Amino acid sequence: MRRVILSTIGTSLLTNQIIRANPEEEDWYSQLRDTANLNEKDTPENVKKIISTLEERANKQLNNVQIPQIRRASAELNGIYGVYQEDLSQGKEDYHFLIATDTIQGKITAQIVENFLRKQGLTNTSIYAPSGLSTASTEAFSVGIDDLIVWLQETIPPLRESQYKICFNLVGSFKSLQGYLNTIGMFYADEIIYIFEGKKSDLITIPRLPISVDTSLFKPYTMQLALLNAGAGLSPQETNGIPETMLGEVDGKMTLSTWGQLIWNQCKDDLLAGDLIPFSRLEYQDSFRADYNRVREKYKRVKLQETLANVSRLLNESNGDTAVLKQDGGGIKYSKLKNQGNIDHFRITQSVRVTCVSSQGKLNLHHYGEQHDDINNNPY
Repeated sequence: MRRVILSTIGTSLLTNQIIRANPEEEDWYSQLRDTANLNEKDTPENVKKIISTLEERANKQLNNVQIPQIRRASAELNGIYGVYQEDLSQGKEDYHFLIATDTIQGKITAQIVENFLRKQGLTNTSIYAPSGLSTASTEAFSVGIDDLIVWLQETIPPLRESQYKICFNLVGSFKSLQGYLNTIGMFYADEIIYIFEGKKSDLITIPRLPISVDTSLFKPYTMQLALLNAGAGLSPQETNGIPETMLGEVDGKMTLSTWGQLIWNQCKDDLLAGDLIPFSRLEYQDSFRADYNRVREKYKRVKLQETLANVSRLLNESNGDTAVLKQDGGGIKYSKLKNQGNIDHFRITQSVRVTCVSSQGKLNLHHYGEQHDDINNNPY
């Protein structure tokens, strides 16, 4: 079976290259440790020189030693070699995602691993460094994890549907990132792997547990959760009843927490594929409801309701001014429908539109369908 192997990347591949017996390098480890959360721009030049030297050594070592030495040099590669029982040629059709921190040390270590894997014929290898992800602060770490969860939701389910086995290789990386991905992996991975310490480097495989989210618990809060997912900040009163672990707070407004986003991703398809949600500032005409009810594909219903949540959020924030819909960078593309009189439309996908009329701070939604067939021929 083809695999997707997601490997967390630490910095031990660099620090393992320090010659501790060399007096000139005795403080290199502490310098790297103290600057581990810095990006390239903020890293002092003397530290960049240390990193560059260690990078050169790491590349040279990986290219000139045998598999046991490679596995000792890199925790990440140790896990990958363990998956393939030391025969990397088995993984030429697999995808490898290297998850790095958004730091100079994390990215360079990931580049070393990526280059090595590509030289071994594993060409479907790429690096993903969530924007801002570091252990510099709780806030920075949480923002990076949020970005990672969004990326996972967009990336992993389509690959699983294509019959790939999803493997989280958590041998490397910072302990905090490992801890989060161990929990996240229970939702996205088919198995999580670690390596026993010692000469044998035996693989520890944790199979996916039969965890599922009880969607019925969140059904009463579908509208609030959809708005939160769209980026709305709601009052504590509006989110009353939603479990506290799913919520964060920014400037007195409630938002989805990292775990809230994770849980929402697991249950949103079931919740959004039901009846039309009565979002504020949106009025559904009977023709629009009829169009919606004719749709049977769950993913189409979900995409529509996600877009409606975003439109509702933007209108609430602008007090009903539709100009904000024209400026939105999320692809709504609100505009007049050409040669159809006083009716507007906005985009759900590249080809699917909703026709509407703006009135007194609200949108009256008339039709939903393909732009060149349903919408252009029957906008009202």
